[in-house]
Amino acid sequence: MITVLIVDDQPLQRLGFRMLLESNPDTDVVGEAGNGAEAVRRTTDLRPDVVLMDVRMPGMDGIEATRRIVEAGGRSRILMLTTFDLDEYAHAALRAGASGFLLKDAHPEELLAGIRAVAAGDAVIAPALTRRLLDAFAPHLGSSPVDDPRLASLTEREREILVAIGHGWTNGEIAERLVLSESTVKTHVGRVLAKVGARDRIQAVIFAYDLGLTRPR
Repeated sequence: MITVLIVDDQPLQRLGFRMLLESNPDTDVVGEAGNGAEAVRRTTDLRPDVVLMDVRMPGMDGIEATRRIVEAGGRSRILMLTTFDLDEYAHAALRAGASGFLLKDAHPEELLAGIRAVAAGDAVIAPALTRRLLDAFAPHLGSSPVDDPRLASLTEREREILVAIGHGWTNGEIAERLVLSESTVKTHVGRVLAKVGARDRIQAVIFAYDLGLTRPR
């Protein structure tokens, strides 16, 4: 059972999400919050698997709430809800530690699939979409390669994998281009995420961009 905290300043929006999640056999709504500050408190108290977080709310917004929840070091993962006209918040929210994004008008099956993916430790945003998103926010990223002690912990192959992740390649694409099996690639990806301290694939992409290992095309 995946436990979920719903965070939105609109009561009707929260009700809609609750009805959907409670009608699903593998999700359980453990609480609701109407703003970011309340979301931080309730996440600490309830420790949900997934926090369904709205971006714009009065007072503390979803980005700051995400940052505080992630910095607290709990196991809860953040699935950010956004709309097309809020894409300018995407980069900041990714940096804050969100595990992905869904549009507020996503189909019910997309929302449920996203919650399952985040709960399992995956990123909701597909690798190719991640690449396009980060390309759009390239001005926020580092302009030249920099030294980072975490790179020294990577083997030559793991560094190749990190660069490939930064390019937005899927495991299948990495396997084909580096002539490896997908199971081997999956093992390497897991090791890379652990060594660079990335919560998920999206954070690894940001890490690769920040260090100048890959650049917008």
